[in-house]
Amino acid sequence: MQAKQLASPPLGGGGLSKRIIPCLDVKDGRTVKGVNFVDLRDAGDPVELAAQYAQQGADELVFLDITATHERRKTMIEMVKSVARQLNIPFTIGGGITEIVDAEALLNAGADKISINSAAVRNPKLIEDLAKTFGVQFVVLAVDTKYVNGKNMVHLNGGRLITELETENWIKQAEDLGAGEILLTSMDHDGTKAGFDCGLLSKVNQMINIPIIASGGAGSMAHFTEVFQKANVDAALAASVFHYGEILIPDLKQELKRNNIPVRI
Repeated sequence: MQAKQLASPPLGGGGLSKRIIPCLDVKDGRTVKGVNFVDLRDAGDPVELAAQYAQQGADELVFLDITATHERRKTMIEMVKSVARQLNIPFTIGGGITEIVDAEALLNAGADKISINSAAVRNPKLIEDLAKTFGVQFVVLAVDTKYVNGKNMVHLNGGRLITELETENWIKQAEDLGAGEILLTSMDHDGTKAGFDCGLLSKVNQMINIPIIASGGAGSMAHFTEVFQKANVDAALAASVFHYGEILIPDLKQELKRNNIPVRI
């Protein structure tokens, strides 16, 4: 298989453009959004949303089949093809990827990068195998974290299952294995619209040398400004504020620019 060649994502901080990434969580062919990973409600057709975000100036998209792992099924290849046809921007797909052949199918369907989460925890060598097969720039490690008894703990299966892994330790191990980027979602902040977990994001960002995408908690344009200024992350991801039109990407980028945060307009 001849995989698409991508430039490696920009490394932490510096003067490189910060990325704005809408996330499409998909269940049964529809985009959904919940609060703290539960109470899901419909947010529209993922193919239509993908096209809209590309037109609005999103830097990338992340498409997650949120029940693929839980229901032990593979991501919907045909939908990936439909979404990919709409895009001229990088596109990450995750959900149910457990082996090389899964990733190969998704990349062949049009994805630019793949995201792994539960399968990587159960088989850390998967990170190494994917990085060696496709290149580190194709491998995004998604980490769902929740603060439990004074520690940040990794959760699996859409947040349904707590592990014994401390978040910071797992992310560092994943970097060493070949992960090219970290998508870090705070379950405590997810869907609350109370702001990103800047403290944890900043701590993790200082530990690693690969890009980090902040996820969980975006509720206003000020929250994006805050996470870039305080945590110096490479990208910020959100779902509901974009899906329901509460924040428009062109307006957000102008606001970030006004705050001297470099973005691609």
